[in-house]
Amino acid sequence: MQIASPLINELQCGERLNHAIEHGRRGEFALLLAMLSQDARDMAQFTLGEEGTVDAKLRRQFELPPAQTLVADVADDSLVNNGGEFHELGLRGFALQQALKPEALVTRGPIPVTMLDALNNTDPLCKSRYLEPQHPALPEIPHFNDRLSGQLALAQRMAQA
Repeated sequence: MQIASPLINELQCGERLNHAIEHGRRGEFALLLAMLSQDARDMAQFTLGEEGTVDAKLRRQFELPPAQTLVADVADDSLVNNGGEFHELGLRGFALQQALKPEALVTRGPIPVTMLDALNNTDPLCKSRYLEPQHPALPEIPHFNDRLSGQLALAQRMAQA
């Protein structure tokens, strides 16, 4: 199916949808709806150009520091802990250090909180299967001296019996 007159811009699309509904032209209505994008980033007024994201542009404009980490992983090496400054320098020192290097609001492991909520609602066996590594580490091979001493102890027990 083809539309009688071409669309010039998205402002005409609303008019055309209304006319298609009034006159009962289901095919034209379906075609017009199919042409619309669900993603707002496809529309011209929401493109950013070469300046980058809006957040980065505003941070440069107002000379703001980088965003504070909201959730951190315990195993991360770059984890900030300002607890020592509180014990050494008191509340003022802690507040200054928090302003310079803010620590994460929540510190937890690598598992997302939604997955933890789901795991807490399952039986312990299912939870342990998910939390344990898929392939357990291979057992460590004992040192030669340990093997030799074990064999000597076994030989002595056999000789005594």
